Amino acid sequence: MFARAVEGGGGSGGSGTGKPVGSGGSGEPSKPSGGSSGGLWAWYMSCLEANPLLTKALTCALLNALGDIFCQLFIEAGSWDAKRTGTFTFMGLALVGPTLHYWYTLLNKMVPARGLGGVGLQLLLDQAVFAPVFLGTFISVLFTIEGKPQLIRAKLEQDLWETVKVNWVLWIPAQFFNFRFVPPNLQVLTANVVALIWNTYMSFQSHKAVAKH
Repeated sequence: MFARAVEGGGGSGGSGTGKPVGSGGSGEPSKPSGGSSGGLWAWYMSCLEANPLLTKALTCALLNALGDIFCQLFIEAGSWDAKRTGTFTFMGLALVGPTLHYWYTLLNKMVPARGLGGVGLQLLLDQAVFAPVFLGTFISVLFTIEGKPQLIRAKLEQDLWETVKVNWVLWIPAQFFNFRFVPPNLQVLTANVVALIWNTYMSFQSHKAVAKH
C-alpha cells in the first residue's frame, strides 16, 4: 500500500538503513561497477542511510508526482493540471513518506522474523489493519487540502472499499514476492516500480467525481 517503496531495502524484519550497495567487507565503500547508473544507485542508498526519513519522503513525493502526471496525461487523457500534481506531490512528501517510514519501522519491530510466517503476519497487519485506515486518511486529507471537506464522507462511502480491494489485489502478491524472493538490495527498486503503478491508480481514484445523491 504505497507500501515499501519507502523501505530501505532491508527486507521483512530487516533494517531500512543498511550499507550502500558496493560496500566491501572492510566497511570501506568500493567504487560502483555500473558506471553512472551504478553511481546514482549507490548515491541513493547512501542518502537512505544518512537521512532515511527525508529520503523516503522525497522518494514518495517524486513517485506521487509521476503517478499523477501519468494519470492526467494518459489515463484521463486531459490537459495537465499543475496545481493538482503539486497537491499530490505534497501528499507524498508530508503524509505518505513519513507515515510509512514510522509504520514499517514499528511493523519490523513487532514482527522481526524473516521467514514465511513472519512475512505472512506482516502482510496481514499491513493489509488488513493499516491499509484501510491509511487509505481513508489519505483521501480525507487530500479532499481537505483541495477544499472539498464536505465531500469526504460521500467519497469514502463511494470509493474506499473498492480502493482497498484493488490495493489487496496489487500489493499482497507484490509484497509477498518482494520480501520472499527478491534480494534485499533490489527490494527498493522492485517496490518502487509497483508504487508507480499504484500511485497512478490512486490519482485516478482520488479524483473520480463523487456521485450526487
